[in-house]
Amino acid sequence: MQPRVLQVCGADLNRFVARTKTCGELRSADVGQEVTLCGWIQYQRQGLFVVLRDFQGLTQILIPQDETDSPLKKILCDTPVESVVRVTGKVVSRPPGQANPRIPTGEIEVKAETAEVLNSCKKLPFEMKDFMKKNEALRMQYRYLDLRSFQLQHNLRLRSQMVMRMREYLCNCYGFVDVETPTLFKRTPGGAKEFVVPSREPGKFYSLPQSPQQFKQLLMIGGLDRYFQVARCYRDEGSKPDRQPEFTQIDIEMSFVDQAGIQALIEGLLQYSWPKEKGSLEIPFPSISYSEALALYGTDKPDTRFGMKIVDVSHVLSNVEAGFLQKSLSGPEGTVKAICIPQGARHLQNKDLESLRELAKSQFNQEIMHFILRSDGTVKSQLSRYLNEEQKLELIRTAQASTDDVVLLAAGAHKKVCSALGKMRLESADLLEEKGVALRDSSAFHFWWVVDFPLFLLNEENPTKLESAHHPFTAPLPSDEHLLYTEPAKVRGQHYDLVLNGSEIGGGSIRIHSAKQQRFILQSVLKEDSELLSHLLEALESGAPPHGGIALGLDRLICLIVGAPSIRDVIAFPKSLKGRDLMSSAPDYLTPEELEPYHIQVSWPSVQAEASSN
Repeated sequence: MQPRVLQVCGADLNRFVARTKTCGELRSADVGQEVTLCGWIQYQRQGLFVVLRDFQGLTQILIPQDETDSPLKKILCDTPVESVVRVTGKVVSRPPGQANPRIPTGEIEVKAETAEVLNSCKKLPFEMKDFMKKNEALRMQYRYLDLRSFQLQHNLRLRSQMVMRMREYLCNCYGFVDVETPTLFKRTPGGAKEFVVPSREPGKFYSLPQSPQQFKQLLMIGGLDRYFQVARCYRDEGSKPDRQPEFTQIDIEMSFVDQAGIQALIEGLLQYSWPKEKGSLEIPFPSISYSEALALYGTDKPDTRFGMKIVDVSHVLSNVEAGFLQKSLSGPEGTVKAICIPQGARHLQNKDLESLRELAKSQFNQEIMHFILRSDGTVKSQLSRYLNEEQKLELIRTAQASTDDVVLLAAGAHKKVCSALGKMRLESADLLEEKGVALRDSSAFHFWWVVDFPLFLLNEENPTKLESAHHPFTAPLPSDEHLLYTEPAKVRGQHYDLVLNGSEIGGGSIRIHSAKQQRFILQSVLKEDSELLSHLLEALESGAPPHGGIALGLDRLICLIVGAPSIRDVIAFPKSLKGRDLMSSAPDYLTPEELEPYHIQVSWPSVQAEASSN
């Protein structure tokens, strides 16, 4: 595999160290030079040459075959692969026909004159070759070895360069101040679950903040005007491919700003820091309301790289006497919607359609029906016997179906139907791509702003209780502010999400800067104990400017840019799906003696039973 080297412009990579060149920078112009290289032995070939690797690339080292060079030959031939060596020699051109165009150093090699083993390598748990498929758990257990791969090296260096460009844009171009906020804080209401950290005061605990939200608001009240931070955040939730217990945000807050200002800043930030090899970004990004995104894509984070939009077919089927339709349309929000899977009849089997039905039933308790438009113009569906020819033609026209397309239908309450079909849309795309259909361009980057979210949502466990859709500090839209006191469930917030290729990579809002309004929302709408936020409420009464901000999920952003399957591939030392560090076996047990200063007692029999089961 050709190493993907990120060039460091203007940097002297060989100053201060025991080499004169890296393994990725020698070219034909360097022929005749005496060089010293340091790196890992990547390959050995029949006693003729070895390939040396460092962070920047590969260089072939030619082993002299003269008898006088036997000690040198022995070192280079007998030293195990992945050992660290230092080689001095002369740069020469490769013989005609032996150039390797797949690597930047492929036209030259270094004829070794001296070699020194700096550290010999033992037998490793897996081979250090990018084409070798390694078990992810094994990779994470030996992460320090996995980090030697070209892919992880590329991902982490690209991440570093993007962060540096972001710092440059924010600090040098627009006067932002980089401020570190505390990691040890207190439990606060709303949002995700927080990790707790024991203190030496009996019964008192810190919490690790899920974001620097309150601190950045306090910085605005403190008059800093423009803040940012590459912030570590923590959530006591299960890991997923795009989430883990600790993660990194590009956290931003500004005073005297509105939603349009924040959006313009972020568009400029991404355009400025975007990797050149990924093309250019066109700004401004398009915008879509939450209600429109739900109606068209069934989700508030739409992937717009392909079609298959949700369409309303209620006007076609509202009078059809099929039992499941009449029952579903009987409610005030009853509707019938559809998505069209292009050429689905050619690529999807009955078992695929059945898996979609079962998924809709298990996740949404939603029935799904389908029909197929045959080449003779007839419709194959259980629904056919209920439809006359005019209704069939209108259904085909509304769903924009063509020959061999499969149309999925769902009936019921608007949000539930849209959510189910949105999931079916993504699952269908996955199924088609598994069959070899090119549907989503992996090199395309579709950014969208999603705006006008509900300020509050009904609590799933207690439908009579409202909870914040984003967090309790989001300001309502001015046009909806009067509804706070009469119909809070109808209020929309000044909340905006940034979505890329179907993943949320950023979210923010204009904040509440009125202590009176903030106290009302906490106490009267959310039924939270406002005393937990007394420090913030008091600060808001101290001359708080209007302010707003956003946080970009750095891990997710880099993951999407490099096309990695998981954010674990863009984090140096990630956690597993269960939130464990497989390399160090964290979290680990503490003895009763170690816990005593924190006034914590553990039920050791249950702990030992769990340990033995694992």
